[in-house]
Amino acid sequence: MAASINGVGGVGFGGLTCSTKTPLPSSRSSSFRVQMSVPVEDKKRNYTLQKSQEAFNAALNLMPGGVNSPVRAFKSVGGQPIFMDSVKGSHMWDIDGNEYIDYVGSWGPAIIGHADDEVLEALAETMKKGTSFGNPCLLESVLAEMVISAVPSIEMVRFVNSGTEACMSVLRLARTFTGREKIIKFEGCYHGHADPFLVKAGSGVATLGLPDSPGVPKATTSGTLTAPYNDIAAVENLFNSNKGEIAAIILEPAVGNSGFITPKPDFLEAIRRLTKENGALLIFDEVMTGFRLSYGGAQEYFGITPDLTTLGKVIGGGLPVGAYGGRREIMEMVAPAGPMYQAGTLSGNPLAMTAGIQTLKRLKAPGTYVYLDRITRELVQGILNAGKKTGHAICGGHIRGMFGFFFTEGPVHNFDDAKKSDAAKFVRFYQGMLRE
Repeated sequence: MAASINGVGGVGFGGLTCSTKTPLPSSRSSSFRVQMSVPVEDKKRNYTLQKSQEAFNAALNLMPGGVNSPVRAFKSVGGQPIFMDSVKGSHMWDIDGNEYIDYVGSWGPAIIGHADDEVLEALAETMKKGTSFGNPCLLESVLAEMVISAVPSIEMVRFVNSGTEACMSVLRLARTFTGREKIIKFEGCYHGHADPFLVKAGSGVATLGLPDSPGVPKATTSGTLTAPYNDIAAVENLFNSNKGEIAAIILEPAVGNSGFITPKPDFLEAIRRLTKENGALLIFDEVMTGFRLSYGGAQEYFGITPDLTTLGKVIGGGLPVGAYGGRREIMEMVAPAGPMYQAGTLSGNPLAMTAGIQTLKRLKAPGTYVYLDRITRELVQGILNAGKKTGHAICGGHIRGMFGFFFTEGPVHNFDDAKKSDAAKFVRFYQGMLRE
């Protein structure tokens, strides 16, 4: 698809893929250009979604809303959900035969391109040995070593099966370690669909217009405190009014789920200082930013080391995966080393470990993130220039493999700023990009 869906009139969580079999930095020219706006109706295209429509109608009787994740239903952007048939590199083909350039990268995991030959070859070899053991395998230790060596905060890691599971588990761990129950999260930051996080969340919750989700008991969210992103004073007030009760702050170090929003220069430093002063843990949710902003994630890019980190998406190379890790003394609280219970039948699955290992090997190549930064900058700047030249209010930015823009003058520093975007204009843009 041409853009991601976030429901606040802007594009976020985008990620350019760097699909190539040769070394990434030198594999292709970065001299592409963004075409100026051309009305779709001026071009005669044979664009049909008939088969997708038929497939969706059938799916509506089989799955809630016809999908397995809410944003796939296209409710915030209108039109027909698109059923994909195949992917390769930076391109996707739907079941009607339409071809698309994918700027979303499967929401992050396809950072080196879809169906990468080296990843597929490694998966084929692993599958010959089996797809699930129910016992430890060496691949878990290989990927664990790679993650620990890359991410500054991680001394030990536990693999799980999704970003939601990682965030749910790391919250339980923070409460175990500190003996406290309250947490601080930021408005518009999404940390999966576990009950404690569905308070002023971004992502699909905002897309669907649901401030919280029915079915979440008040007791499970009573300990969740919220503050606007980039607002240090609000965080200080929460600590002052909840002395000795806050276990942790969890945040996306660069927000992706309410559009791409970067931290102000002093924000992360102040958050780190406040957690230390108040005996709370700092958790970076890097499910989205991990191995995207740099090989060591946002914490390496910004130079701020949290106590705990969650990961996902990229480290599974397109297969279901999640992980959480941090300081050894904290992680040793996790069973069976410690009292905090967490388990999973498919955790450390050999196929997910294999895809993650191969993906991280590719990303570690010298110059990869320089290349990603260059091509993303050219794309985003081209979009912003085109928008402004044609009279649209637009702002945006990027960091390495992540980018976003909003149909508003900006600047956008938090979720409230993001909601000022022209959502109707984004819908027209999104549909137009699909048809083009």
